[in-house]
Amino acid sequence: MNPAPHPRPAPGLPGRRGLLGGLLAGAALAAVPVPALAAPARAGARPAPATAGPRATRPLLLGTYTSEAGGGAGIGTAAYDTGTGAITSGPVITGVENPSYLALHPSGVTVYAVAEQGAGAVTAVAIGPDGTYEVLGSRPTGGSGPTHLSVHPTGRWLLSANYTSGSVAVHPVAEDGSLGERTDLVTHSSPPPGPGQGGPHAHQIVTSPDGGHVLAVDLGTDTVYTYRLDASAGTLTEVSRAALTPGSGPRHLAFHPGGRFAYLACELDNTMVVCAYDPATGTLTPGPGQSTGTGSGLSYPAQPVVTGDGAYVYLANRGHNSLTRYAVEGDGAVLRLLDTVPVGGDWPRQLALSPDSSLLFAANQRSSTVTVFGVGPDGSLTAAGTPFPAPVAVCVLPLP
Repeated sequence: MNPAPHPRPAPGLPGRRGLLGGLLAGAALAAVPVPALAAPARAGARPAPATAGPRATRPLLLGTYTSEAGGGAGIGTAAYDTGTGAITSGPVITGVENPSYLALHPSGVTVYAVAEQGAGAVTAVAIGPDGTYEVLGSRPTGGSGPTHLSVHPTGRWLLSANYTSGSVAVHPVAEDGSLGERTDLVTHSSPPPGPGQGGPHAHQIVTSPDGGHVLAVDLGTDTVYTYRLDASAGTLTEVSRAALTPGSGPRHLAFHPGGRFAYLACELDNTMVVCAYDPATGTLTPGPGQSTGTGSGLSYPAQPVVTGDGAYVYLANRGHNSLTRYAVEGDGAVLRLLDTVPVGGDWPRQLALSPDSSLLFAANQRSSTVTVFGVGPDGSLTAAGTPFPAPVAVCVLPLP
């Protein structure tokens, strides 16, 4: 069955993808052995550094759409060489529907996936000490088309964003990493949607670096909402809103490690916005939109990432099939456009840096590949090897 695509904000814009109707069928349990991958750390233990040797390998997980023609059968597993960036494929974690975004628990022993479909859900997957994976079960998000999730730094709460229904949800995380029943669901009912948007479209939910606030980016209302999370009840209380240019379509933001600035990619007007952040109040103050270096025409910027030292920011441009490189100046307050480089694939949906920021991974949805780049001391990007084939690659998650 080919489900109906997501509604889009304006005519001529590309659809996100098709959505399946129906919820995940129960808590399918599947233990997948991955003997070739290094065993992740147990809770409370410090994982081995990624630089354990020039030929060390670390695990890599891949998100896809299981309902799409040519898509995957679940969460893909792989390993990457920390020196060369070369990727080696592993088995697939089955029993997980449409895992289009993945997030790791702070303990390193559980991974969470959205189920991007009509009846949205989130799924927990345990990582065994021997490198095996086991699906622990799923919970409904209370909305449709979830596209992003993140784990609160305390490890006690899972946050998710429902794109199609424009809402954000909170689930408690148990000691074993499994998920409890949803504790909150907030729908973005105001302000009115931006020009041609049709409704709210929550695209990302993250916790600020200080842990004091939760920020939700809504593409449909051109707004970033700041919430305070009740650490006991798991409920969200709105404390402020940041209004972006009408019709700009804010999609994803990434914080500078200093915690006072964030970089926001706006999908519909080809801009990157530097936002000041006040940890005391949770207020986000956007600056003017800046060039992505992709020229005229829509490039549909998708996601920014920041190197661990805060020196460089990279942006994925889907329509332009490129990566923009910015230098960070003024302790995070300024982005200086340096250049763009070809991504080596089609429609780079998501980016991820290795834990030591020495490698950059790009998940290219339409070419079904992951491309890898070495990150130089000056932030320059050098293609590392040939693109790795991955069915409808929409998320890549390198594990520590």
